[in-house]
Amino acid sequence: MIGRFIDMFLHLDVSLGAAIHHYGHWVYLLLFLIIFCETGLVVTPFLPGDSLLFAAGMFAASAALDMKILFPLLCVSAVAGNMLNYQIGYFAGPRVFHSGKIRLLNRKHLEETHRFYEKYGPMTIVISRFLPIIRTFAPFLAGVGRMGFVRFLIYNAAGSLAWVSLFIFAGYFFGNVHFVKKNFSAVIMAIIVISLLPSIIAFLRRKKKSDPA
Repeated sequence: MIGRFIDMFLHLDVSLGAAIHHYGHWVYLLLFLIIFCETGLVVTPFLPGDSLLFAAGMFAASAALDMKILFPLLCVSAVAGNMLNYQIGYFAGPRVFHSGKIRLLNRKHLEETHRFYEKYGPMTIVISRFLPIIRTFAPFLAGVGRMGFVRFLIYNAAGSLAWVSLFIFAGYFFGNVHFVKKNFSAVIMAIIVISLLPSIIAFLRRKKKSDPA
């Protein structure tokens, strides 16, 4: 029973219909927790994000979920998750950098992180929202780099609202198209792959530049 619940939690994007059937209104709490953890804890970047929002929008279109509850709930979840991640980075990050226990994390890197977020922080926080895995680490590093709290809060809210709106309304308006409904699992996988492509391409480019000619 517990194993089944954990599996559903980890793959709620493809099992949302079954979750709604089994847990009813408790699904709203599950959705809140997953979006919160996916962006709020650096150890859970593997949780569904884009695909889960799309699936939630799709079920809202069929009245299985109430958009009036769903949309503000997930916006709050996304903002709150990033705020927690920022706070963890703000208070715990510098201690790790100053401890000297990890050679790659030193005062020089801490200062470089601070300069980066002072200059590019707002753009990074907004754009990273649309990049799986990166969006989990961006707020943490913003905290480590001591990005201004009010500044972070404003761009975090803007990025979160844009992210939730894009995917949840995409699911709402296109999720019940016959082709999408018929190939739901394939569409979810496609969203995951497409979401990861920018990060994969950026990684391959960096690797190519670092490799000797």
